[in-house]
Amino acid sequence: MSARDYLDKDFYAVLGVTKTASADEIKKSYRKLARQFHPDANAGDPKSEEKFKEISEAYDVLSDDTKRREYDEMRQYGGSFGGGGRSGGFGAGAPGGATSVNLGDLFGDSNLGDMFGGLFGGRPNAHRATKGEDLSGRVSLSFRDAAAGVTTAVQLRAEAACPTCGGSGAKPGTLPHTCSSCGGSGQTVRQQGGFGFAEPCRACHGRGQVVDDPCVTCAGVGATMQTRVINVRVPSGIKDGATLRVPGKGAPGRSGGPAGDLLVTVHVTAHPVFGRRGTNLTLTVPITFVEASLGAKITVPTLDADPVSLKIPAGTPSGRTFRVKGRGLATKGKKGDLLVTVEVAIPQRVDGKARKALDEYAEATASDDPRADLIALAGRE
Repeated sequence: MSARDYLDKDFYAVLGVTKTASADEIKKSYRKLARQFHPDANAGDPKSEEKFKEISEAYDVLSDDTKRREYDEMRQYGGSFGGGGRSGGFGAGAPGGATSVNLGDLFGDSNLGDMFGGLFGGRPNAHRATKGEDLSGRVSLSFRDAAAGVTTAVQLRAEAACPTCGGSGAKPGTLPHTCSSCGGSGQTVRQQGGFGFAEPCRACHGRGQVVDDPCVTCAGVGATMQTRVINVRVPSGIKDGATLRVPGKGAPGRSGGPAGDLLVTVHVTAHPVFGRRGTNLTLTVPITFVEASLGAKITVPTLDADPVSLKIPAGTPSGRTFRVKGRGLATKGKKGDLLVTVEVAIPQRVDGKARKALDEYAEATASDDPRADLIALAGRE
């Protein structure tokens, strides 16, 4: 395969995804196509076998972050490099169109040097262990549980090591063996026109190992979609919309690599009475006109179920906020306060003695007009 052939291959089109596809989208498309065109499912069909090889080659590049970046850069910049015997091309300046130029030396230690040096010989990338993908989950908590902290179960539907083969891809009782063609590297180097071209091994499809007898459950892939239940410890005082990272509970790694992480988004349901402002709890409490006017001692609830007494001074206006120390949310060893806002409750109906008393009160305070200066102030510029 020549350099131009490699540049012209559209691995995204092979897998049926866009250039901006996520790693999860690429993997899902590969799994679907691999099962469809797997040689075991299409015995004696050379076209399916060739298609399976193309799919495996494309996935080997696009599933590896480093290889995918190098591939994208090569396709972006590769068109500016000539070929054959044109002036400035790879074949110029050497007998028979061949060249002994080392591309890694030509580009130094830049990304392009790593890219071309790895793809065209000299430094082929080994079939290395890769960390698994991070997975996402969601959990809903009550306001009280979020405030106190709790251990909760998260149900996750995602790929995991095949329970039948343990992730090896081989039928139980058998084991994969190191590919004799590439020695387990997942790549072979072919010499052509003075160049060494690294490409996914055709024998093992870039995996480094060969499965002679595939597992019937996962068709040799080594992973299946499974439902898992993971216990997650939620710290006290967590906010609505916060994300927790649980190390090692994501998708399994490749070639013995570590598993990815689980990212859990926490949704906290609203409380019918309490709210929050940072580490402080908020609470609105109604008081009577008499309590606001003459003062009183009232009992208010707290989130930890132990009510507290709060002194309301005489002449307290509606909307005033009082602070109760240490009755808020506990986060990272610190505890916030309880902010109590009082609102004067106006009775909807007044009869009998209450009406008479209010009439007498109105007569006694007729000279105390709270709007006395309003008209005068409104007329000022």
